[in-house]
Amino acid sequence: KILCQKLPDDVAEFLSNTIEALPDNVKESLSTLSCFGASVSSSFVKTLERALGKTLLDGMDAAVAEGLLDKINDHYRFSHDRIQEAAYNLMNILDRCNYHFSYGMALAPLEDEEDDFIFTAVT
Repeated sequence: KILCQKLPDDVAEFLSNTIEALPDNVKESLSTLSCFGASVSSSFVKTLERALGKTLLDGMDAAVAEGLLDKINDHYRFSHDRIQEAAYNLMNILDRCNYHFSYGMALAPLEDEEDDFIFTAVT
């Protein structure tokens, strides 16, 4: 019953403000990760870093230290779905579309190497 209740808007605003206060590299890592769902493997992130030419793992490790992400074995996951939502909503809707497109295009040439990466990119 408790799990089915909607969190009040002030919690979402609190999470957004918390993420906005983080260094830019952490915000960028969280926003990027939010485009790929609730969790990703470290190997996927390393592939994404190479494909996009940017560093994400350092920011993700900082987010783990802040309690926004959990790192379990070789996977990073958002500590709560509202954190993922807040990170995703940092981007305006047009930027989100552009990011999804550019991430997919960056990963598309890798489809023969890692079939599960392209599946992650499109989900």
